[in-house]
Amino acid sequence: MSKILFIIFSMVFISGCASASRHSDLTRDNKTDRITVGKVQKEIKIGMPSSQVIEALGSPNIVTTDEERREVWVYDKIATDVSYSNSESGAGVWLLIMGVGGSGRSGSQSTSQRTLTVVVKFDTDKKVRDFAYHSSTF
Repeated sequence: MSKILFIIFSMVFISGCASASRHSDLTRDNKTDRITVGKVQKEIKIGMPSSQVIEALGSPNIVTTDEERREVWVYDKIATDVSYSNSESGAGVWLLIMGVGGSGRSGSQSTSQRTLTVVVKFDTDKKVRDFAYHSSTF
C-alpha cells in the first residue's frame, strides 16, 4: 500500500513541475502556411508570375499601383504571442490532500509581438520586378 502511495505522490509531484517555457513550446502555433522572412526569401523570385506569389504567400492585404500604374502588393502581418503557465507543485497538492495546507503554486506570463511587411512590385506583364520585406519583434 505504501508503495502505491509513493508512486502516486511521485507522479503528482513530477506532473506539477512544467515550466512556462515548456508550456509555450507545446502551445506555439506551428502552421506551415504562415508567412515568414524565410518563406519570402525562399519562395519569391524576380520574374515569377503573380499567380505563383499568391500560391506562396496567399492574398495580399493591400493592392495598389505605382506612378506607372504597375501593381504593388503589400502583405502586412502582425502576431501577438502570449504564453501563460500556472503550475502547482506536487508537494503543494500532496499537502492539500493530506489536509496540512500549503501552496505550491507558481505562474509565469510572457507577451511578445511580431510584425512582417512584404512589398511585392510587379511589371506590366504581372511578373515580380522587385520585392522587399521588413520584420520586427518587440
